[in-house]
Amino acid sequence: MQSVLFLCHRLPWPPNKGDKIRSYHVLRRLAEHYRVYLGTFVDDSADWPHVDAVEALCADVCVRPLNRWASRWRALMALLRGRPLTVGVYRDRVMRGWIDQVMVEHKPDVILCYSSGVAPLAMPFKQTRRVMDFVDADSDKWRQYARAHHGVMGMVYRREARRLAALEAEVAEKFDASVFVSAAEAAFFRRQVPALAGKIHAIANGVDADYWNPDQVYANPYPAGVHAIVFVGAMDYRANVHAAQWFASQVWPRIHRQMPHARFYIVGSNPSAQVRALGELDGITVTGRVDDVRPWLAHAHAVTAPLRIARGIQNKVLEAMAMEKVILATPEAWEGIADFPGREGCISDDPETIATQALSYLRMPCPKRVPQARGEVMSRYAWEASLDAYEALLRPAQEHVFVTVASAGPGRETCS
Repeated sequence: MQSVLFLCHRLPWPPNKGDKIRSYHVLRRLAEHYRVYLGTFVDDSADWPHVDAVEALCADVCVRPLNRWASRWRALMALLRGRPLTVGVYRDRVMRGWIDQVMVEHKPDVILCYSSGVAPLAMPFKQTRRVMDFVDADSDKWRQYARAHHGVMGMVYRREARRLAALEAEVAEKFDASVFVSAAEAAFFRRQVPALAGKIHAIANGVDADYWNPDQVYANPYPAGVHAIVFVGAMDYRANVHAAQWFASQVWPRIHRQMPHARFYIVGSNPSAQVRALGELDGITVTGRVDDVRPWLAHAHAVTAPLRIARGIQNKVLEAMAMEKVILATPEAWEGIADFPGREGCISDDPETIATQALSYLRMPCPKRVPQARGEVMSRYAWEASLDAYEALLRPAQEHVFVTVASAGPGRETCS
């Protein structure tokens, strides 16, 4: 059996965030066909109970904590060295030692890096096939952050965008293949490094349609009689925070004035102070972490994805589609997803347009179901096809194949 060193910036379990959904499915597929040596990090204390499940799939695992203050110190050191802040966060001596040991003792056939922050950990191993899953062009996300901020933070974000862009180009040149989450994202990156176009591939996320099933019975989490719009996501993620604030300030007042009994629910883990403050506004509820977001989707009259800063395909949109929901999305949130006949809701960044559409659905006695949306997910976003393409890139025999998909006993070692 071949082996793979899988370096991931965040524990790929459980699949409760956009980036972790993809890494979770990749890990499970790798474990079926490879001996997996996983080097990963934990930045959320709620993830520690899931380490055992990850270890059970792998030949060996090194899990390192990302302490907030230690991470900030490492980021500062990266700033002084002229490196991206993101890379500094993952500059971990114990992880580096474990990787060196794995490379010497087990000689993995391929190294797979997930997220640009961990790519420098694989840079020394030039003789081993290396595949980089960027998922998104993170440098452009930082450019978007810079446009949304002024003063010192704007300067910091612009610097990070430049440094990350340079790192992304270096990785794409030195690695054997680079992967992005959508054809649009891959095309964007090819324009940045046209000489490397043949090494850049698009492999879309999939959706577990059996899990995201609108025909299951879900207890209604909303108070009796409430007609709700819901936004779901990790609420400490900067782009989600920005989106929630924008919807609450620009769209929600237009809805609330005309329909005071409607409610806007912000559902997701670790809400930041800015998000918690939105819960003080009329008609808005911030739930924090919930055990299962599906009931909140199933019983909502509309699902909003109001992202203004985004790259790649949004899992939250695909999951809402699988649940047959009306979706109120910005163009940024819809990027990489093909439009389809029978879609309900809107794709707009105009607050008045979004509010008008929202009101038309909120006034319906029951949430409207959109079977065409689920049909689109079933036909275009299946994990099986995406993971097959992923495996093809890991094999050296497939080195020059251009890939686009739109749609033994385990060891236990937690590094200390």
